[in-house]
Amino acid sequence: MRNTLFILLTFTLLLSSCKKENTVWETDWSAPVINDSLSLSNLVNDSTLDVVSGYYSVDLERTLLDRGVNDVLEIPDTTINKDFGIAFAFINVPPNYTFFNEESENDLGFADVELKQIIAKEGFLDVTVKNPVETKALFNVKLVGVTKDGVEFSEDIVADAGTIANPGIVTTTLDLSGYSFDLMGIDGDERNILTSKVTVTSDPNGPSVTLTNSHIVQVDVGLRGIELSYARGYFGNQTVSDTTDFVLDVMNVVQSGAVDIPASTIKFEIENGIKVGASGLLTKLTSESTSGNMVDLVHPQIGTAFTLNPATGGWNGINPSIKELIFDQANSNVEAFVENLGSKYTAGYEVEINPWGNVSAGSDEIYPDSRFKVRAYANLPLAIGFDALVVQDTFPVDLVQTSTTARVTSGELLLKASNAFPVSANVKLIMLDANKSVLHTINGTDIIQSAEYGDMDANSGLKIMKSDIKWILTSEVVDDLANIKYIIVQSAFNTPDPSTSVNDQYQIPAGAFIGVKLRTRFTTENQF
Repeated sequence: MRNTLFILLTFTLLLSSCKKENTVWETDWSAPVINDSLSLSNLVNDSTLDVVSGYYSVDLERTLLDRGVNDVLEIPDTTINKDFGIAFAFINVPPNYTFFNEESENDLGFADVELKQIIAKEGFLDVTVKNPVETKALFNVKLVGVTKDGVEFSEDIVADAGTIANPGIVTTTLDLSGYSFDLMGIDGDERNILTSKVTVTSDPNGPSVTLTNSHIVQVDVGLRGIELSYARGYFGNQTVSDTTDFVLDVMNVVQSGAVDIPASTIKFEIENGIKVGASGLLTKLTSESTSGNMVDLVHPQIGTAFTLNPATGGWNGINPSIKELIFDQANSNVEAFVENLGSKYTAGYEVEINPWGNVSAGSDEIYPDSRFKVRAYANLPLAIGFDALVVQDTFPVDLVQTSTTARVTSGELLLKASNAFPVSANVKLIMLDANKSVLHTINGTDIIQSAEYGDMDANSGLKIMKSDIKWILTSEVVDDLANIKYIIVQSAFNTPDPSTSVNDQYQIPAGAFIGVKLRTRFTTENQF
């Protein structure tokens, strides 16, 4: 036994005294990355896509402009200051004596607008009274012709006794929601006039006091935050014009190539729900692609003013007047406009109300549900033809190898695709450094084939084509992993006809999908 232990110990010492080399071997690793599918089904019935006869169709509706009563008429915050004083040296004021009683007309100060009546959806009346008299004063503030449920607005306010130097002051805020304002003045032939009546009475239980011409009683009445639900009168000559950009960031990935879309129709609908004459003008509609190519929509109506008749109806329902502008293949270049694949669209418009002046004799009306709208509609079969349409996106990555005992020496990205779209895709990977300079370009071993090359699937009723693609990561690519900071995924789309290989238009069948299974396979070098 002792001899055996001696031999083992001696052998161990000999090994430890010799030069030792690292043990090296290679291993293959595989891991799933993506197992998913993409379809258009989740978009159906969201007012963008519809299904017609088994194929997808674009049914787009968007509201570009929506204005109501408070966009057309704005009631500015207004403060009415009233000072009351006697015209002679002094008077004796007994208890319960009304020493001021004044009705006055107050101009709300509109320039070109002449209002006869308004109804406040919401708003406030701020009232401040100052009493310099040496007895309590009872203020009654009435807004003549301002009613709610048939009851005229009236508010009683009691101010404590005060002096000329230190008057009794009371401030209160009152809710005006739902009140109707008659703005035609005392005689009924004015416009924009708010009539107020203020009475001041001495304390019925107070002492007699002396009132001089230095005793100035003050009442400040302020209209604030008036939002309208109704207005009647002449709304003035107003012009609203704007040039609006609509940015579609998703289209920024389009780099080059062409797309063929079938004859389509774009419709603009201008709705005038206000009882006022107006005119409209579309000044421009421009599509700008990512590459900077610009296409103006050409149509005889662009740049030409059109008339918008007043709405009809009243409290029981508004019947808006509708003006339609239809852009189709027969009267415009709408197909070229759509096929430009704009990432930015510019729309210029102008709307003018009462362009001919006060032709309604002050009978313009706007109701709670009155709206002035501009809507855009697009309707076309979702049939597309791609000819080397290149789409790409850039992703930041961090691929540094940190292990000291295991190093990736080569690898592959393996994709299994089941494609029910009539579109093929050639996917390329472009590796960039921190300055976004190209380090490596990796082409796939095959393309994702169009469903038109596939077989009919009995379960789904769709043609499905299966494809297997590899992207090989060579040792040169792996050696550069630390320098790769971005990867561009670039796809070139086509819609080839299997019998001719020429790109053609295809409708997208309802339920079309692409299922993908992506996994990695790496070879590593291990050292111990």
